[in-house]
Amino acid sequence: MSARYDCADTQQQREEGLAAAATAAQEGELVVLPTDTVYGIGADAFNPQAVTALLAAKGRGRNMPPPVLVGSVSAAAALTESLGAFGQDLIDEFWPGPLTLVFRSSPTLMWDLGDTLGTVAVRMPLHPVALDLLRRTGPMAVSSANRHGMAAATTVDEAQDQLGEAVQVYLDSGPCADSVPSTILDLTGTVPKLLRAGALSIDDLRKVVPVIDLPTASPAPELSPADRRAAAAIAAANAAAAAKQAGQAPQAPQAEPPEPAEPADDSSPSD
Repeated sequence: MSARYDCADTQQQREEGLAAAATAAQEGELVVLPTDTVYGIGADAFNPQAVTALLAAKGRGRNMPPPVLVGSVSAAAALTESLGAFGQDLIDEFWPGPLTLVFRSSPTLMWDLGDTLGTVAVRMPLHPVALDLLRRTGPMAVSSANRHGMAAATTVDEAQDQLGEAVQVYLDSGPCADSVPSTILDLTGTVPKLLRAGALSIDDLRKVVPVIDLPTASPAPELSPADRRAAAAIAAANAAAAAKQAGQAPQAPQAEPPEPAEPADDSSPSD
């Protein structure tokens, strides 16, 4: 039977909950924990059976491996082949916080997160309960606490309704302050690439990394007007380069449509 602990009630409840969650993770069980974005479902990152159970609880396959949350920068560095040209600066500026960074994983790691293609998505959350748990357990595979295709849980009640007895321990720290998921930035290439716009704005990222490869096919509705213009410029430059290589005169880019009066409503789940 699942156990639930109110970590916002008393220090004793919090300590009992953290101890129970750490023990459960070490025994290969699943736990739900609060983060600075949404609630997450977590497992020992180095226990393949636990990671498989996590994916099964969410209704996901190996083609959607979970990110890894860490309680320290040194733990993150140990998971990666290299932090690259921008990793350390981004970590110094935005961790702990809502920024997930994708690195080449260390080839010495003995784990199985799914079909990662040699990469690992790492984040250090800005939440005291999450950090306390991670410092006890070490790196945890953590995904949003919801069934695949459903809205991410922002309360323990929502997580428990969706995941039920698949989770051994639920840590309740009250409603999430912000339901926007983390921003995901891929650092495996020469130029950092935005994989998901989220709680951390692109303008903030550009203070550390001036050049970011943005989505070009259909810029996400949550991107700012400046980000959409940057994505359009990248697309135009790529088209011009392709035309030049083919010996054709590049076509002038179409004018950008006027900005909507209200931002588009993005009701898709943050899974």
